[in-house]
Amino acid sequence: MTRPCPGCGSAETRPFAEKNGHRLVRCRRCATLFTSDAACETYDDYYNAENLEVPQFLAKRLDDIVAAFAPARRGGRLLDVGFGSGELLEAARRAGWAVSGVEVALPAVEQARRRGVDAFHGTLRDAPFDAGSFDVVVASEIFEHICDVRPLLDDVARVLRPGGLLWATTPHSRGLSARLLGTSWSVISPPEHVQLFSIAGMRALLRSAGFADAVISAEGVNPYEILHRGKMEGRRVDSAYAVNAFFEERRGRRAVKRAINRVLSALRLGDSLKIAARKTA
Repeated sequence: MTRPCPGCGSAETRPFAEKNGHRLVRCRRCATLFTSDAACETYDDYYNAENLEVPQFLAKRLDDIVAAFAPARRGGRLLDVGFGSGELLEAARRAGWAVSGVEVALPAVEQARRRGVDAFHGTLRDAPFDAGSFDVVVASEIFEHICDVRPLLDDVARVLRPGGLLWATTPHSRGLSARLLGTSWSVISPPEHVQLFSIAGMRALLRSAGFADAVISAEGVNPYEILHRGKMEGRRVDSAYAVNAFFEERRGRRAVKRAINRVLSALRLGDSLKIAARKTA
């Protein structure tokens, strides 16, 4: 039996491919791509001293992301779910937010605590946060890893104040790389990634969990991977960093990147979904 679509919930699917011993199907209704089984990896030991280090150029980009959260600020509290290296939390602190984080990987939690961050080791469901206590909840590159995203969104909605902001990113099942490379795209990587949402699937999921006014854009592409036909051999993250570092180095290049992203988003061809949604009152 194939599990229902993690986006729109439909049981109507068509076969897509097999990879890493897992059968992939595509939802006939919303085009979300997902594994037919519900076998998910655990991430308790995902981080270590090596992959907790991130490039310096990211700091400016994260400052820009956090600056966009200003209109949602009321009580001034921000939560990052699955915070990893914790660099977004650091950017939020620089902007004056009171920050908290939730992470299942203990090395990441220990690093955050050494930095003085209120970091909870475990899942959001088990974290001791009061209902309606955050203005903003961040969930970056999380949804593709979790077999059932809806319970997580329910937990996010619980801790967000009415009108609070969910900001998230996740790979796009209908982006340029997915279309050109198919299963050769390194991001199609079960059981690490058990679903890649379409825009329609992500919108349906958010709506079912009580989020409204969702703005979903599809941005970014890794030309290095397309040129190499997906043969990354574990270099997915490093190559993505290299592409972003190139564009972030100079103001003119940043303008070019913004223009490229506007085109990709207008055509719904970007490889990454950027999500901003409000909790309904």
